[in-house]
Amino acid sequence: MTATADGLTLRQLGPTIYLPSAVYSTGLGAVAPVIVLTAVELGASPAVAALVAGMQGIGQITGSLPAGMLIARAGERRAMLLSTALAVPAIGACLLAGHVLLLGAAVLLLGMTWSAWGVARHTYLTEAVRPDLRARAMSTLGGVGRIGTFLGPFLGAAAVAGWGLRGAYLVALIGVSLAGLLVLLLPTVPHDSPPVAAADRPRLRQVLRDNARTLRTLGIGALLIGALRSSRQTILPLWGVGLGLDPATIGLIYGVSGAIDMLLFYPAGRLMDRHGRRWAAVPAMSLLGLAHALLPLANGAIGLTVVALLMGLGNGLSAGLVMTIGADVSPAAGRAEFLGAWQICNHVGMGGGPVLIGAVTAVASLTAAALAVAGAGLVAAGLMYRWIGPRPAPPVGGAGPG
Repeated sequence: MTATADGLTLRQLGPTIYLPSAVYSTGLGAVAPVIVLTAVELGASPAVAALVAGMQGIGQITGSLPAGMLIARAGERRAMLLSTALAVPAIGACLLAGHVLLLGAAVLLLGMTWSAWGVARHTYLTEAVRPDLRARAMSTLGGVGRIGTFLGPFLGAAAVAGWGLRGAYLVALIGVSLAGLLVLLLPTVPHDSPPVAAADRPRLRQVLRDNARTLRTLGIGALLIGALRSSRQTILPLWGVGLGLDPATIGLIYGVSGAIDMLLFYPAGRLMDRHGRRWAAVPAMSLLGLAHALLPLANGAIGLTVVALLMGLGNGLSAGLVMTIGADVSPAAGRAEFLGAWQICNHVGMGGGPVLIGAVTAVASLTAAALAVAGAGLVAAGLMYRWIGPRPAPPVGGAGPG
């Protein structure tokens, strides 16, 4: 495949776009399971340790809009290099933290840098890739990220076995530093948009006002998608514990679900490019909702495995979906700022899903929580059908839902 005047092909994006992203997500994936353990080691209670881990999500939410503004002023490449330059000391602070407050602040900064990296890649692909390949480009970006966060904990676990909890942070330092080095040394790919002159940049408030209807409609859909995706990560282990399954069995079931998820990212993108975004969005949300609705019927390891496979199938079909829809509706003027706001919708949903499960479980039961998430899945499917247009490949800078 070769480049055309309309944009780049996927093969050209491999070394310069997907490889650094895979390395970056692998590095941060290595520390994801050990942040809670580090907080406990520093004397935090389980509740405080969970709050410290949640600071990463808060960092992603609070960092999205500033990231969009930075990208509009400095360009994607410089934004990623700055993100890496801040992520390295943040990981170092986690490694050396002697107090839980310092650990929490470092995890918050780490979430902000991850957000900046993600918005930069999203903005670049929106502008660089041919419209007929956009969904495949976005789903592949999501896929390499999932592969990284899947492999990272295994590398982190090996390091922990040799050097204790701090070993995972060493893996993260190496991964993030290597990703930044790749961005710095690899040649700049065509279509890497230059910084926009200050006089030509719309104000953030204007961008948000001009796209308010899109954020109120499809943005709610992105929020629900994020909530459904993150809910399965919480409710599957909790249900396994309730069934009395041992941690190894629960981990195996969860891993099988993740494997199905990873295998589907490219077929999902191809489906969206050929037939339209609805063909992935509606089935994905319906499957995730159905899987949560069937969860109360899982009374053993086999039943939980079936539900987990169904969740993996639904989540895999949604690979790259939020990024693709965001790219479709992003405006030509103020695109980076809009995509920063768009990512907030998704991050709020990702943080809200586990909170919803915890709140409903505390008030009622885990079964009620599963049914509540199932209802959210059906609502999301309906909203996606209503607000996503049927066209397979809208042009860059497309209009909002009509």
